[in-house]
Amino acid sequence: MTDRPLTLMAVHAHPDDEATGTGGVLARYAAEGIRTVLVTCTDGGCGDGPGGVKPGDPGHDPAAVALMRRQELKASCDVLKVSDLEMLDYADSGMMGWPSNDAPGSFWQTPVEEGAARLAELMRHYRPDVVVTYDENGFYGHPDHIQAHRITMAALEMTALTPKVYWTTMPRSGMQRFGEIMREFHPDMPEPDPVEAAAMAEIGLPDDEITTWVDTTAFSGQKFDALAAHASQGENIFFLKMGKERFGEFMGMETFVRVQDATGAAVPENDLFAGLR
Repeated sequence: MTDRPLTLMAVHAHPDDEATGTGGVLARYAAEGIRTVLVTCTDGGCGDGPGGVKPGDPGHDPAAVALMRRQELKASCDVLKVSDLEMLDYADSGMMGWPSNDAPGSFWQTPVEEGAARLAELMRHYRPDVVVTYDENGFYGHPDHIQAHRITMAALEMTALTPKVYWTTMPRSGMQRFGEIMREFHPDMPEPDPVEAAAMAEIGLPDDEITTWVDTTAFSGQKFDALAAHASQGENIFFLKMGKERFGEFMGMETFVRVQDATGAAVPENDLFAGLR
């Protein structure tokens, strides 16, 4: 045993991703005295600008958006009591198929080895006991999420560290419930075409394949406030429309699949640090 604090490192693609998938665990473990490190890979410059102006529209300034989103990210981290924020500041690549995917300096165009080397240095510095990122498909196919997954797994191979490693996910039962809530708020929402419906059906995992269910209900208010701190992107954050009470009911359980473990902790588990304390 050492005096080094137990440490959680979450590797995310954009400002606001930290709150959506891991806001609960970041807040919960911070409250338990665990050091929480957030690595945000991109500057978020493909987000909405002031007044909701969209990327590619007249008046959209990626540099100004990135600056605004940096300030919002810091506010979110304050809400979640994140111990350490590290920003790699790669250019936001935008959604799959956007021209920004091909822009020089975009995260999607960055060699995996380059991003992984920078992340490996942070891992050697913080020596995380738990690392959380996305699965191979970036949960839903976003190029920056996929790239965050790639550099995280490559960085782990570059170090001699053996943390528990988790990928964020959602139970299929939860995805079905999410669809029902979406239709409740948008009754005139058209049914997705068969291709979109098939793609949606592949998001997440069957409930029995999820290894780790962490109850963060007590911290759902912080999670909501952290999302709300990203005010410039509010139009795109559906969860804020639920209000705090409904949000807590739906978003209070955060789920993961464990992909690396040296502790032998049994699964399913209800604690990312099971076997470490």
